[in-house]
Amino acid sequence: MKRMTTVFHEMLESPGIIHAPIAYDPLTARIAEQVGFRALDLGGYALGASSCVPEPLLSLEEVLTATRRITAAVSIPLMVDGGAGYGDPVHVIRTVQELERAGAAAVHIEDQVYPKRVHYHKGLEHVIPAEEMCEKIRYAVRARRDPDFVIAARTDAMISDNFSEGIRRANMYAEAGADMVMLFPNTIEEACRAPVEVRAPLIFVNSEGNRFGRPIFSIAELETMGYKMANDAISAIMVTFKSIKDLFSRLHDTGRTGMDQSVFIKVRKEVEDAIGLEHFYRIEEETVEKKN
Repeated sequence: MKRMTTVFHEMLESPGIIHAPIAYDPLTARIAEQVGFRALDLGGYALGASSCVPEPLLSLEEVLTATRRITAAVSIPLMVDGGAGYGDPVHVIRTVQELERAGAAAVHIEDQVYPKRVHYHKGLEHVIPAEEMCEKIRYAVRARRDPDFVIAARTDAMISDNFSEGIRRANMYAEAGADMVMLFPNTIEEACRAPVEVRAPLIFVNSEGNRFGRPIFSIAELETMGYKMANDAISAIMVTFKSIKDLFSRLHDTGRTGMDQSVFIKVRKEVEDAIGLEHFYRIEEETVEKKN
């Protein structure tokens, strides 16, 4: 069986766009795999929200724990949001090596200050000098033990500065050794120009619900424009929050879920299929539940 790093690296080298939804726990990851996705992204926003903390307050150990749990549950490659690398180059080295050990196939590291500030969620980005980020990238590349482990560099300079600065940084990061670049065009025109002007495979983040007017595209549109990878930032955690809040509100008010029992039974069976319950039934029937 191929290493997930190799699987992802082959996707990167092959034609076609990589569509990777954000998963934040083993169940969301397994659902994504079951419906046919070939790769996943462990996003910081969703992971932080699921832990009731803003993303900038997540520790490396929390991200590693989530990575281990997800990679143990699925057989498709996982890219991990490595934040700002959790510090200076020496910290970036440990971040890369620990994520490799945890089973990640790739990481994206951003050019924001560390510690990252929660005002980032307001769209107030604090980017470090491009040369400092290039240094982080060079050490990240040197740190990986598996040559197929993908290092992606994220720049927020299109938000903090302008489109031209984002393009300049994207090309600098690619020259420093990044295998991919993630960036955030502010308009449709910028989104169309970026793949033409950046000399590296690009990742586009479809962020439905973003408050800054950034464009959202279909996967087919992004592939036509020249993007190599697309993920969504917050959809799974948003849908989870709304669904559970609506459910608990009904339970609080009526004591009932409001879901038809036949539907509930069907969904319960889907959950049990997702966690492999029948497999464990069979093992028990062959051992501790075996009839003489």
